[in-house]
Amino acid sequence: MGQSLNKIYVHLVFSTKHRNPLITNSIKEELFSYIGGICKNLECSPIQVGGEKDHVHILCLLSKKIALMDLIEKIKSNSSKWIKTKGSEFENFYWQSGYGAFSVNPSEIDVVTNYIENQEDHHENITFKEEFLKFLKKYKIDYDERYVWD
Repeated sequence: MGQSLNKIYVHLVFSTKHRNPLITNSIKEELFSYIGGICKNLECSPIQVGGEKDHVHILCLLSKKIALMDLIEKIKSNSSKWIKTKGSEFENFYWQSGYGAFSVNPSEIDVVTNYIENQEDHHENITFKEEFLKFLKKYKIDYDERYVWD
């Protein structure tokens, strides 16, 4: 086969360091837009970016030109540097070191998009920790909870 073809949708999830509630309403939409721009610049078409005060969700189409680990590193480092320029309240903004990355069936894109769009409502009933553990169980990912939250 002379051509490399792929279509891999990924749902990325990661939190602020120590799950500090630093993604305030005053910066939330601008941050999510900025993260979408990073994805777009890396040819990872963003479908939906959202989250809450202590975490972010990204649904994008993974480019064949970048490794998943490199995409996440670029998103985290560039967005962290950017948000620190937005005021003194963000000078201690950091992302956690880890992340969750989950494959998404193309037939489920609308479901995941809707899930990300409705984070505020969703988190009236569930914490980020509970949400993330549900993802790990749903995708049958082996983990040691001692290392998930540091």
